[in-house]
Amino acid sequence: METAADDELIRRNPCRIKGAGKETAAEREIATVAQVDAMANAVGPRWRLMVYLGAYGPMRPEEQAELRRKDVDLDRMTIRVRQAAPELTTGRRVVGDTKSEAGKRVVVLPQFLHKDLRRHLDWYAEKGQDGLLFVGEKGAPFRRSSFGRKWRRARVAAGLPENFRPYDLRHTGHTLATRSGATLRDTMARAGQSSEKAAMIYQHSDLDRQTEVAGGLDQMVRAARRKAVEQANERSGGAEVVRGA
Repeated sequence: METAADDELIRRNPCRIKGAGKETAAEREIATVAQVDAMANAVGPRWRLMVYLGAYGPMRPEEQAELRRKDVDLDRMTIRVRQAAPELTTGRRVVGDTKSEAGKRVVVLPQFLHKDLRRHLDWYAEKGQDGLLFVGEKGAPFRRSSFGRKWRRARVAAGLPENFRPYDLRHTGHTLATRSGATLRDTMARAGQSSEKAAMIYQHSDLDRQTEVAGGLDQMVRAARRKAVEQANERSGGAEVVRGA
């Protein structure tokens, strides 16, 4: 039950005891920029944007499952999260509210994702303003149960451990956003997180500040990609042009 709740296959674990296990909670793996790129490439063109939104949104899988064309503003590079569609252990897809009120938010994306976002809208998203952003090859809504094989292939390609879950991409997003200068308040607003304690202490980070955070994240990822290409060129003794930087 705990694993299902953590993977958000169920809304909450009815057996969970508040505060229990806090001291022994395992530290989650953080993927590097190169590993996120490797996963995005390995998972296939239809789903690569889902990997990037999970890491750099950072959005929960069930939030992405209910994104619509109308939620995307390509000019402003924003996505509005309105609802979520978790898949329960019974296999039923349940459309409803986000995990908390904080989950309803506008996410500003880094500019390096513009090409991927535009291409996904052109090639893979369901038609019409109310069309789902992510659908399968036969037009069915995204289901995590059928996504497992693709995820495992991508995880292996990136050299990540067996227990690395789609949800763990959010930890990568938190870490990189913090390194780019985001405050705790910024990362909470960006990830749609809330708690009783945090609600009394932190205010929402406004859209202008989120744009600054996305800009810092954009610079960090581009720099990491340039460095990876430079190191590869040094090893091969050749010279390449950095694409998309």
